[in-house]
Amino acid sequence: MTAIEAFDAVDLIHTKRDRGELSEPQINWLIDAYTRGYVGDEQMAAMTMAIFLNGMTRAEIRSLTMAMLASGERMSFAGLGKPTTDKHSTGGVGDKITLPLMPLVAVFGAAVPQLSGRGLGHTGGTLDKLESISGWRANLTNAEMLQQLQELGGVICAAGSGLAPADGKLYALRDITGTVEAIPLIASSIMSKKIAEGTSALVLDVKFGSGAFLKDIERSRELARTMVELGEDAGVATSALLTNMNVPLGFAIGNANEVRESVEVLAGGGPADVVELTVALAEEMLSLAGITGVDVGAALTDGRAMDKWRAVIRAQGGDPDAALPVARETHVVLAERSGVLVEQQALPFGIGAWRLGAGRARKQDPVQHAAGIDLHAKPGDTVVQGQPLFTLSADEPARFARALEAVAGAWRIGDPGEPVLDGGPLIAERIGSR
Repeated sequence: MTAIEAFDAVDLIHTKRDRGELSEPQINWLIDAYTRGYVGDEQMAAMTMAIFLNGMTRAEIRSLTMAMLASGERMSFAGLGKPTTDKHSTGGVGDKITLPLMPLVAVFGAAVPQLSGRGLGHTGGTLDKLESISGWRANLTNAEMLQQLQELGGVICAAGSGLAPADGKLYALRDITGTVEAIPLIASSIMSKKIAEGTSALVLDVKFGSGAFLKDIERSRELARTMVELGEDAGVATSALLTNMNVPLGFAIGNANEVRESVEVLAGGGPADVVELTVALAEEMLSLAGITGVDVGAALTDGRAMDKWRAVIRAQGGDPDAALPVARETHVVLAERSGVLVEQQALPFGIGAWRLGAGRARKQDPVQHAAGIDLHAKPGDTVVQGQPLFTLSADEPARFARALEAVAGAWRIGDPGEPVLDGGPLIAERIGSR
């Protein structure tokens, strides 16, 4: 005997198409029916487009998030005996912040369960970067992850497929139907996974600008507010920093070279913008976890964060002293004139690094860990004719032509006193109730 379904997908599509509001039971049924295959991809594609065009109320977005959360397992770190705090970035160019951030926060007694992903397109993946380290492994069992959090206070590993499986299915559909940028769908996608991960505090690094997922700061602000509300509704202490992605973060764009730059930060050096954002996010994560009155920056300069990094890398099979991969070929771009570097757009440099082999076009594609771009100057710097501006690295020199096409016109040298087009401060604002 065939079971009778509680709702009909076509009725729900009509409601959303005509700007109506879906109830919690309707959304719960829709996500469950889609996960088990009763609602087809063509019907969910129509629904996602209706959501993209007409939006959702706060109640609908909360119901959608909780329905996706309920589609899989939910982790708990209650037995650790220490506060848990996590960070999620919406992604950008040269965004290697997770690497120095996790050990830095773990120094101060918080547990940092940093479940990360792989890169797709011009945004790099944390796991791809770390796999540049000889022997390091991304896949841990839940028991291994809990043991590492207990003993060392931090872990960076792949998220299990059991967390919010409805989101994985829905994301793949959004990717091929032109609905990736729908804020209700972005917010519920990110937050269903983060709430499922079981952290008690979460800081969101929401990017805006040339190299960001959402270019416009107003849209990024709307996404940040929506996600903070979802976290708070679910009992997770949540805040967001709106951060500038008009210019690449740091000097390294790629995988192995971003690990190298992260280690420089952990050694008390590194680029000023990477240090600034790492420290700001660490302070925010610790504050939400109830840990205050600590000198975060000191842990970078006195070696504590580096010691934690080395211990965590070793715990996951990696050799922190092993040489990182180096590309077989390089191509250096020189300054054609003297002056001031007034522009350096993030997105073209991200695409350039991707074309060199640092990223992937499809999920199953391998990455070349040594491929990427190293910048030698940042906006505002004085440059001299003939000085190296950036270096392209790849294993196959045939890749240089298309990478150079991508970055053509992405930087400009102006005269002293000319305005620098960097999009303003690195951290634009904080969003949160605390």
